[in-house]
Amino acid sequence: MNYENKPKGYYDNVRPEMFKFLPNDAKRVLDVGCSNGAFAQIVKKKNNTEVWGIEYMQEHGEDAKKKLDKVFIGKCEDFIEDLPNAYFDVIYFNDVLEHLVDPYWVLEVLKTKLSINGVVISSLPNVRFFRTFMRVLIQKDWRYEEYGVMDKTHLRFFTKKSIRRMYEELGFEILTHVGINKSKSLKPYLFYFLTLFTQLDMQYLQFATVAKIANEKK
Repeated sequence: MNYENKPKGYYDNVRPEMFKFLPNDAKRVLDVGCSNGAFAQIVKKKNNTEVWGIEYMQEHGEDAKKKLDKVFIGKCEDFIEDLPNAYFDVIYFNDVLEHLVDPYWVLEVLKTKLSINGVVISSLPNVRFFRTFMRVLIQKDWRYEEYGVMDKTHLRFFTKKSIRRMYEELGFEILTHVGINKSKSLKPYLFYFLTLFTQLDMQYLQFATVAKIANEKK
């Protein structure tokens, strides 16, 4: 996959909307897909936290090394076995799981890397976002783009419902599951009216999820 031809600023996105999900007592954090470390650096300062990162892109991984405690550069699947067991209080996936060949396997294995009260925090694009939905329904088109929900480097697509199902089938308990980056457009309300307000997920660009291992005895 070609990740180099992204628009300017693609790898500098700090994702401030994801900070509110960080537990106040988290002391060891892994940021999968940490880019240049901008987001994880703020996490590090905010909680006085030890932060590790994994980044696919060499250039951005080298930048992250200057900011974080430890950074692996390459495919995250290649480094999972190098991570300490029962160590991380938080594992972040900010718009990363959709880029993986098998995100289910990655989440399953990373369960062993969580501390006793550790959580996974993820952001995933919503394929039912109204602009994507309208293009399929009205224009009858499924067109890949350079970024966004239909990013051509996305290998998996998710809805609010399928995100919850993925976590629960992998043995996680959902603590938080909410829409983020809500559209200001009034167009979604047309769908809501036509469907008796049963499709409220369509106004959110992404869904943020916080999950812990369910009924896990360690």
